[in-house]
Amino acid sequence: MSAMIVVGISVTSQIEAAVTRNSASATALYVDSVIAPLLPDMRRSEVLEESVAHALDETLGQGALGKRLQSFKLWRRDGTILYSTNKDLVGKRFPPNDNLRAAFAGDMVAEFDRLDDADSQAERDSGLHLLEIYNPLLQPWSGEVVAVLEFYEVANDFQKDLRQALVRTWLDVAAVTAVFFLGLSAIVFRGSRTIRSQSLSLKQRIAELSDLLAQNRMLRLRVQRASQRATALNERYLRRIGADLHDGPAQLVALAALGIDSPMLSDPATPAAARARELQAVKANLDGAMREIRNVSKGLVLPHVENAELTEILELAVRAHEERTGVKVMLSMTGGHTSLSPAAKICIFRFIQEALNNGFRHAGGAGQSVAKHFDGERVFIEVSDTGPGFDPKIVHPEGLGLVGLRERVESLGGQFAVTSSQNGTMVKMVLNTVEMGQA
Repeated sequence: MSAMIVVGISVTSQIEAAVTRNSASATALYVDSVIAPLLPDMRRSEVLEESVAHALDETLGQGALGKRLQSFKLWRRDGTILYSTNKDLVGKRFPPNDNLRAAFAGDMVAEFDRLDDADSQAERDSGLHLLEIYNPLLQPWSGEVVAVLEFYEVANDFQKDLRQALVRTWLDVAAVTAVFFLGLSAIVFRGSRTIRSQSLSLKQRIAELSDLLAQNRMLRLRVQRASQRATALNERYLRRIGADLHDGPAQLVALAALGIDSPMLSDPATPAAARARELQAVKANLDGAMREIRNVSKGLVLPHVENAELTEILELAVRAHEERTGVKVMLSMTGGHTSLSPAAKICIFRFIQEALNNGFRHAGGAGQSVAKHFDGERVFIEVSDTGPGFDPKIVHPEGLGLVGLRERVESLGGQFAVTSSQNGTMVKMVLNTVEMGQA
């Protein structure tokens, strides 16, 4: 609206000035063509002769010119009125205004309805719309301004035409402004919709990032807890190894030592057969101790699985269990092949090894099986048996089997689950191969 008002005022003022000047120029040319021949040489005449004033009265008082002009004045350069249709002003002198000085400088000046001069009281009292015109009177052969004609044209028709022109101009300015406004509004509204959609998208992304940050915090806490529990489990695992060595090989070695210290071996009177039986018992205890130590070592030593395929890892774990326990394990593998990180390969090997050991220890190895399959980007490993089962909620806190398996799998971001009933037990792990590859 401000732009429309500024542009409208500027355009209408220019139009009003141009229309006023054009109309005044036409009137001035007409008046000059009628009045100039009646005037004497104004450069030499200080006053008008009575005959010239009478001729002007007749010319201005009748005909088309008389109807067209409200009043007429002839000015001398010093501000004296040499002639006027208002006889009371003849011979009076007024200070030259800006319009009069401009006319004596050679410019034609025109104003519409601005009757604020001291000599224009009669025109103001008429109540008419008047076009005030100052037209310089030039010396024909020299072009010098010798006087100024001031006349007031009755401009009722001009006022109507000017008003119509101004109204049309304002309507045109308003129409153009409306077009620009509608165009700018369309741009703004479209930009607003774009900003709104981008804002919604940004809020959604912020929400997603917030969820990811929350998940990252949860994962970090889980990793921290897993690390703390892994440290405790490692201590318990070492204690279990110590207990296995103490309860197995150490006891057999102790029995062998007692046999060696037996009086039967140190007494020369002991029969040879009895001494041989005693030595045979010592050897048997030492052989049993060696077997126990080898079994413990086999459980601790990890085969080279870093460069092996997943199928080879499963076969190694199953074969090692079968050799150690003598129990037949069914192996099922479906799906394609995928690359895994060394940490994932070690986790899968230890998972199968520990799950099979738990099944052998608690279910006697009945119906043990290992299955592997893929589901998109995830690999599933399942170890099951057909033993009597147990309640997964009731697990001794010192037990290393299930707790150790869960911590090992979840430390790599995987999922761990146990299902058990009177028909058997199944332990399952799930790893995301893409996340493991990115990690």
